[in-house]
Amino acid sequence: MSQNKMAVLAKETAIYGLSSIVGRFLNYLLVPLHTRFINPQSGGYGIVTEMYAWAALLFALLTFGMETTFFRFANKEGENESMVYSTALRLVGGVGIIFIMLVFCFLSPISGFLGYTDHPEYAACFAIISALDAFQAILFSRLRQQHRPVKFMTLKLAFIIPNVILNVFVFWLMPKMFGFMPGLESLYIRYDYGVGLIFFVNLLCTFMVTFGFMKELRGITYGFDGKLARRMLAYAWPILLLGLVGILNQVFDKIAFKHIVTDKEYGQVQLGIYGACCKIAMLLALLTQAFRYAYEPFVFGGSRDKNSAETLAQGMKYFVIFGILAFLGVMFYMPLFRYLVTNHDYWVGLKVVPVVMLAELFMGIYFNLSFWYKLIDKTWWGAVMSGIGAAVMICINWFFVPEYGYMACAWGGFAGYGTCMLLSYFIGQKKSPVNYPLMDIFKYVMLAALLYVIYLGCKPLPVWLSLIINTALICIYLAYLFKKDLPLKSLPVIGKYFT
Repeated sequence: MSQNKMAVLAKETAIYGLSSIVGRFLNYLLVPLHTRFINPQSGGYGIVTEMYAWAALLFALLTFGMETTFFRFANKEGENESMVYSTALRLVGGVGIIFIMLVFCFLSPISGFLGYTDHPEYAACFAIISALDAFQAILFSRLRQQHRPVKFMTLKLAFIIPNVILNVFVFWLMPKMFGFMPGLESLYIRYDYGVGLIFFVNLLCTFMVTFGFMKELRGITYGFDGKLARRMLAYAWPILLLGLVGILNQVFDKIAFKHIVTDKEYGQVQLGIYGACCKIAMLLALLTQAFRYAYEPFVFGGSRDKNSAETLAQGMKYFVIFGILAFLGVMFYMPLFRYLVTNHDYWVGLKVVPVVMLAELFMGIYFNLSFWYKLIDKTWWGAVMSGIGAAVMICINWFFVPEYGYMACAWGGFAGYGTCMLLSYFIGQKKSPVNYPLMDIFKYVMLAALLYVIYLGCKPLPVWLSLIINTALICIYLAYLFKKDLPLKSLPVIGKYFT
């Protein structure tokens, strides 16, 4: 790859990474806002948790693997790129319209099934949001395919920033206006004390972003090729299956929780507590994503063969190292991170955080291990292993949630992703062996386990003292990392000071 192409690749990676990381950070600002103003005993945050879990599942269903399919066919020799794009837009757009029509036709029974008979507008709102998000996914893919990361980032932030501002208005400013605008108060109360307004704000911001795609929307006029559509759908359905199973692993507990427990109202309350505390655990996903964007180019920059076994082995090693660092960082500074959830009544659920974070770490390892079946074009293995993991997770939720509540959800994810991770490793070593540095990884795991035990022993100490000790523990981990695998002189910018 030429230096110019490498420069373009580095620039685009940085912009995509920045938009994703900044976007997630801004979304995290909603967690303290919502948990400050939504009483956990009202079950309001449970509604938020459940509805967005459904949205994630519907997004996977309504995109039906067409993002990946679009990239595959748009870059395929002999294909008409414009026709591929138009066909993908029409397929996803058509499915979205049909889905919205079906939801509106059966709105009453769907709302009843979800437990929101008094608020059928919630289901209607998310039907439109999910369909629009799926349609926009192809538009965003077009920007990536055309190497237009600046517009990609601009439109991503064009949703996130107004969404945050309007949520602040709903929960902080609107209640201050009740005295001279009583109509606002009745609206606020009507929609579960502002909870329902979160969804309407989301819908409004999603619509606003659509107008930013005016140029890309013209691509729908390029035409529709029936034969091409059939080939694209044939390619997409295994991806759809894999995507559905994967997302089911992430959201089943939140979708099914209140339907599994005996007391539905209590279940709604517990789901809200679980969902709020899971937000803290998601910091691991944010930090590991930052690692992938920021450090992988340095790790793999010298490798000519990006798919080599050595590259995969080193990639796994560094992912685990920094994943563990993220886990320790969040846990050791939990006295600070817990304030993301501003209402202390939610803190009873903080015990799920280490379990959910380990599940996220397992999911990341599973993703890194997944290259073996992708490189040998045996993607159906991914569906099989993800299906087995989902079955494990569902069984644990089904049998143990009624007795143990949301802790069973956390352990279900842990067991499900752990199963996927182990299956992928052992099957992959037979089908396409990679010499992973297991001993090096094991040393980091054991060091982290020792530091974690010390952390647990120091928890009863005053917060200020435990934070000092925990900082020292983090420094021990970093010192081992810098000595063993990441000498300071190898780092960009600051490395010149250690040569």
